[in-house]
Amino acid sequence: MRFIEVWALISLTYWVLMLADTLRARQWMLKLPASDPGKTDSEQPIVSVIIAAKEEEASIADTVKHLLNQSYPRVEIIAVNDRSKDATGRKLDELRRWSEGKRDIPIPLRIIHITSLPSGWLGKNHALYQGYLQARGSYLLFTDADIRFEPDTIRDAVQYMQQQHADHLTLAPRMISRGFWLKAFVQFFFFTFSLYVRPWRANDDFQHKHGMGVGAFNMLTRHAYERIGTHRAIALRPDDDLQLGMLVKQARLRQRLAAGTDHIAVEWYPSLREAVRGLEKNMFSGFGYRISVALLGAVGLLGLFLFPVIGMLTLGGWTAWAFGLSAVLLETVYFLLIRSILGQSGREILVFPATACLMCWVVLRSVWLTLRQGGIYWRGTFYSLKELKRMKQASS
Repeated sequence: MRFIEVWALISLTYWVLMLADTLRARQWMLKLPASDPGKTDSEQPIVSVIIAAKEEEASIADTVKHLLNQSYPRVEIIAVNDRSKDATGRKLDELRRWSEGKRDIPIPLRIIHITSLPSGWLGKNHALYQGYLQARGSYLLFTDADIRFEPDTIRDAVQYMQQQHADHLTLAPRMISRGFWLKAFVQFFFFTFSLYVRPWRANDDFQHKHGMGVGAFNMLTRHAYERIGTHRAIALRPDDDLQLGMLVKQARLRQRLAAGTDHIAVEWYPSLREAVRGLEKNMFSGFGYRISVALLGAVGLLGLFLFPVIGMLTLGGWTAWAFGLSAVLLETVYFLLIRSILGQSGREILVFPATACLMCWVVLRSVWLTLRQGGIYWRGTFYSLKELKRMKQASS
């Protein structure tokens, strides 16, 4: 049997299994529901919202104002200015003074200014940890500086966590992508990420190996956060949000992942060029900084996402039919996941081959850049590959 025939069978088998797993997992694909407005506020815990901001002058004011407009009454906001060289710190100080002068805004806003980064820490992780040290809440919400919150988001999240007896709730936001090609690339990234990580497993209470965390919204009980070792346990992980969720699961705590497309939104990247450049910085970390695993991932991208289309169009006989069926199954899984997780139509699948090639390029370039530099540049700070690997081993 020729290699191409073997690969046709491998591809078909893979997509059959992925479809079966996706259909089975639909019971775990949840959406954050609206809360019961009759719930009395006096019974509710304090929620400490902690934001890390570095060079976020364009978005930080809007994010904080959305949080100051929350309907949940027992909130405190701690915004951490992480060594910003732009106007982020000044805008935060102005917001604090403005909010203190408004009687209709009962939510306290505290600002922390960080001027130096100690060794052994990634900037964002250190900033979030510093926010935790000053937080009073029994619930901690870690979020990014460019998230748009609907007014009832925290209220709905707290009530849902209480109903589910959850220690950790993470939400998938509505992704704002401007332009067809950026939207196609972003959706392809989340599609392949979902197949690789299978985020819905976070809602399976009978497994404790695979967890999930989304930087836009990670809400934990204080007890859970301290039990997993806080951000100190993932001090040098660029994928801190995902690793936070993994630690929750490994600690046998109760986790919930839900679609929050009606509650939070984020513009992940403003352009396709920025998306590619951003992913190049930390894509290698997703493969554990292992060259063999990253190369296998690149081969998998081409073999499982691109070859079925090429084989269907160029080959004959049963191999063409096998690749064609693989392509149909691929499209089915794509639509199911994109609509369930991101709430999008999925029409961008029309340029699937192009986005597959671009993602393969990003993976290979991320490996090359990291090895050439001997590490990564993250938010203006360099972290050596040796240091990153050491921290990964310590946290695994």
